[in-house]
Amino acid sequence: MRPYITLLALPLISSTAIHVQNSHGHAHNFPRHIQGTWYHRDDHHVNALFKRVGATDGVTYAAIGSDAWVKAYPAGPPESPDPNAMPSEWLAALNDAVARKAIPAIPVATSHPDTGIPTYPAGFDPNGPQVCSATYGCRIDGDVWDAPNGHVALSFDDGPLPPTDGLLEFLDTQNGQTVTHFMIGSNIIEQPEQFQKAFNRGDDIAVHTWTHPYMTTKSNEQVVAELGWTIELIHNSTGGRVPRFWRPPYGDSDVRTSAIAREVFGLTTVIWNQDTADWSLDASPPGTSLHAINASMNTWLTGSKTPGLIILEHELSDDSVGAFKAAYPVMQAHGWTLASLATLLGNGSVYQNAANDGSAVRLVSDILDAKTAGVPVSSASASAGATASAGGSVAAGAGATASGANLELKDEETQHSAIQLQQSITGYAPYYF
Repeated sequence: MRPYITLLALPLISSTAIHVQNSHGHAHNFPRHIQGTWYHRDDHHVNALFKRVGATDGVTYAAIGSDAWVKAYPAGPPESPDPNAMPSEWLAALNDAVARKAIPAIPVATSHPDTGIPTYPAGFDPNGPQVCSATYGCRIDGDVWDAPNGHVALSFDDGPLPPTDGLLEFLDTQNGQTVTHFMIGSNIIEQPEQFQKAFNRGDDIAVHTWTHPYMTTKSNEQVVAELGWTIELIHNSTGGRVPRFWRPPYGDSDVRTSAIAREVFGLTTVIWNQDTADWSLDASPPGTSLHAINASMNTWLTGSKTPGLIILEHELSDDSVGAFKAAYPVMQAHGWTLASLATLLGNGSVYQNAANDGSAVRLVSDILDAKTAGVPVSSASASAGATASAGGSVAAGAGATASGANLELKDEETQHSAIQLQQSITGYAPYYF
């Protein structure tokens, strides 16, 4: 199996060089060459784990972890996917949005030579409405920074990785608490087992780009490729579900990148209002400590419940997962309502074409179509059981899976459309699993 990508954190950047609100500056170091075969062969035992549960859109996709699954996607970091190799439909959708003037025509940011922080040419204020860079703390209307009052919206960045296992094991001991994973596309290719474990337990899957770059430093076409390939991989690996939310790496977004995500792919941008800096625990020297994170958590969780909390946390290391484990009982003890971020913000619809990980899925012929496809009506009953209570959790996991499987067979529109699409592509009708 391919060795998992090593993600190394850099020391905290001093705010004396350039003042930015979000100093989330961990770096991701990836090997340029991988020795040997790094994926599972079709007959590898791990492929037996990858039989999807719950409803699907009826289309048969390449088995997760198989050669065909791996080869359908671009190489991983350090380079962003080649925009010239992405589907022409994505480029056409971008060009249409530009022609409609839905994508602000501002300059692509450049990395500051000393700090790495994205910077803009003279005359373009990152805190002004023309640019409104989240890196500098500017909030774009429609982007999400805060949870509803009294809520903690639980999410983790940068997975799947080996420490994901420990996180999921802990969540299983907490009455099936579910969370949202903002996943890196190339990491899903690297760690299919952790990805499938998270999805199958009912956790929500969201987008964290393909290679984890500063997105404002990427061209329009590169932004589309970073998002599109990650969405496509998640869609083809979850029975046809299209994510509703994305989080820009380092919290780096502006009016241009946010608009591309929204107009081309229907994605809502999610930032955060508290940062644990847990990504720097393994830096040399460390940028924070478990003691410091615990102190910050106690301050936030014993303070005002207005607004609710979106806390930046990572599944990068055992220590970062441990920091969450230590904070979880504090969240419960102080009466917060705990919920997976996508479940909470999606108002019962985690994905653009499905209510959750177990409910009926609306078939789309292309991921671009999900933003107008809608969620199957029958999904409402599958998600109705997902409730939250003070100090409790929203958990639509295992219980929703079984009911979702029944719903899929009852949703004649979805089933019939799936059969037609599969026959048009392969010449035979799909099977359900």
